Amino acid sequence: MKKLLLTAIFAATVPFATASLADDYPSRPITMVVPLSAGGSTDVIARIMAPGMSKILGQTIVVENVGGAGGTIAGARVAHATPDGYTFAIGQWGTNVATGAIYSLSYDLMKDFEPIGLIATQPFLIVARKSMPADNLTQLIAWLRANDNKATAGNSGVGSPSHIASV
Repeated sequence: MKKLLLTAIFAATVPFATASLADDYPSRPITMVVPLSAGGSTDVIARIMAPGMSKILGQTIVVENVGGAGGTIAGARVAHATPDGYTFAIGQWGTNVATGAIYSLSYDLMKDFEPIGLIATQPFLIVARKSMPADNLTQLIAWLRANDNKATAGNSGVGSPSHIASV
């Protein structure tokens, strides 16, 4: 897993159903659902993007954090929202890929959402204390195999990209 892709997604039925909708859109505030808690990288990117989107669309973009269950609560909120283009999600690999592999969802990640665009990439880094005897990845893997009872890893939650990478 070399990169974490951050993707904005709309429900697949969001593209405007009629020409009259497209002519009037957007006529009211739009909600960008962030499927994670406030303060994380996905939230920060959403809050950076919202003012620019608001300026281009001529409408307020409300950033709404809907945390919990690895992003599945927010996913359900967006998947079951009225398909009118006023509710969309910003997500990442953990919320838009891993959740489908580890949770039973009330929506279908492949059928209910459509990727709109790549916003950012996030490379993974492996760091260790200075006293770690390994100087590179090959040495680290060898050390881990020899010392599996001594190794620990930090991550942002079960099924998250950092959890999958550390496993």
